[in-house]
Amino acid sequence: MMHKEIFTDQKLGESYIKAVHPSGLTVYICEKPAYASAYALFGTKYGSIDTRFRVKGGDWVDVPEGIAHFLEHKLFESEEGDAFTRYAETGAYANAFTSFDRTCYLFSCSGRFADSFAILLDFVQSPYFTKETVDKEQGIIGQEIRMYDDDPDWRVLFNLLTAMYKNHPVRIDIAGTVDSIAQIDDKLLYTCYNTFYNPANMFICVAGNVEADKVLRQIEASLKPVEKVEVERGRFDEPDEVVKRKAEQRLSVSQPLFCYGFKEPCPTPEKSLADKVYTNLLLELAVGEASPLYNRLLAEGLINKNFGAEYFTGHGYAAPIFQGESRDPDKVAAAIAAEFRRLKEEGIDPAAFETVRRKLYGRSVMRFNGVESVAMGLVEAAMQGNRLFDELEIYRMAKPEDLTGRLDIFDEEKSALSVILPVEV
Repeated sequence: MMHKEIFTDQKLGESYIKAVHPSGLTVYICEKPAYASAYALFGTKYGSIDTRFRVKGGDWVDVPEGIAHFLEHKLFESEEGDAFTRYAETGAYANAFTSFDRTCYLFSCSGRFADSFAILLDFVQSPYFTKETVDKEQGIIGQEIRMYDDDPDWRVLFNLLTAMYKNHPVRIDIAGTVDSIAQIDDKLLYTCYNTFYNPANMFICVAGNVEADKVLRQIEASLKPVEKVEVERGRFDEPDEVVKRKAEQRLSVSQPLFCYGFKEPCPTPEKSLADKVYTNLLLELAVGEASPLYNRLLAEGLINKNFGAEYFTGHGYAAPIFQGESRDPDKVAAAIAAEFRRLKEEGIDPAAFETVRRKLYGRSVMRFNGVESVAMGLVEAAMQGNRLFDELEIYRMAKPEDLTGRLDIFDEEKSALSVILPVEV
C-alpha cells in the first residue's frame, strides 16, 4: 500500500495528493473534476547533465553526452511496435522531453484515461534496445543535432553556456554531438536505464478529471518489482569565473540575437525555492514590461517584444539570463548591468516591489486554471522536494529586504554575452 498525504491551500481552494510507493516512486495527483481533460507524466530525475554517476557503493560510470535524450527516443519502441501507435487507438496526445535534469513521458486526453495511462505505465517500464535499432537512431538524432547547429535561437543560448561554464555538462547540447552519440550502444542504454529509471528515482504526476484512488490502484497493479537503487551524481569542479566574456557566431538572421547571463556560484547542488522566487521578483522588477529600463530600451529601439528574462537553474548551475533581438546587444547588456548596480546602490523601491510581487503571485495562481500547468507544477514539486503550494506562500510573504541578498549574484565580472550576428554579404 502507498502512504498518502493530502495537501490543501485554503486561500486557493485547491488540493492534491502525494503518495509514496514502497519502491520509492512518488505520485502526485490533483483532481479537477470540473475539467473535461486529464494530463499525466511519468518522469525520472535524469537529464543531459548526468554524464557521470554511480550506484551507491559501486564504481563511477562515464557515459557519452546526449545519452539521456537518446534513451528517451528509444524507449517508445518495443518488439511489437511503438507507443505512439498504441496511443492513436485511445485518442490521446502523447509526447516526451529531455532537459538538463529530467526526462518526462506524457499524454493528455479527454477520455479513456485508464487505457492511455496503462500504455504510459507499460512502455516506460519496458526497455527494448538492440544494436540494430541503436544504429538506426544514431542517424536520426545526428540529423537532429545538425539541424540545431544552424538554429540561431538554440545556438545563442548554448554559446552563452559554453562561455560561462568550463566543466559543467550544462554547457553541452542536450542531444549531445554527432561524435558523442556515435559512442552509444545498447549496453550503455541499459546501464543508464537500470540506474535512473528505477522507481526510487522516478515520479508520476496526474492532474485533471481523474479519481485519485483509481489512479493509485492502477499504478500499484502495474509497477514491476525491482530492487531500489540509490544514485550518486558526479560533481564537477566548476570555477566561479566565466570562461570568456563574449561569444559571437554568424548565422542567417535579419538582426542580431543575444543572450546575456550572470554566472552564480553553486556551492550546493540546488538553489532553494526561496532563492528562485526572489530572483524572479528581481528580474521582473529590473526588466519586466512595467519597468523603466524595459520601456526605455523599447523606446530607443534597442529591444523588441521578444525580449525576456529567466532564472536558469538546476543541479550545480544557476544564472539569470536575458535574451532577445537588438541592433546593439552590447548596449543592452551594459544597460542591464547598470540597472543592477543602481539597485544595489539605491535599494529596492517598496512600491515597485509590491507591484511585481502581486503580478507574479497572480501569475502563480493562474497556473491552477489548466491541467497541464498544474501537472508541470507537480513535476517541479517532485524534482525539488517542495510542496505544490510553497511557491505561493513565498510570494505571499516576500518583502523588499528579501531581495537585497540576491543582488550580489549580478556581478558584471562574472557575466557573459552571446551574440548571433547576420551573415556578412
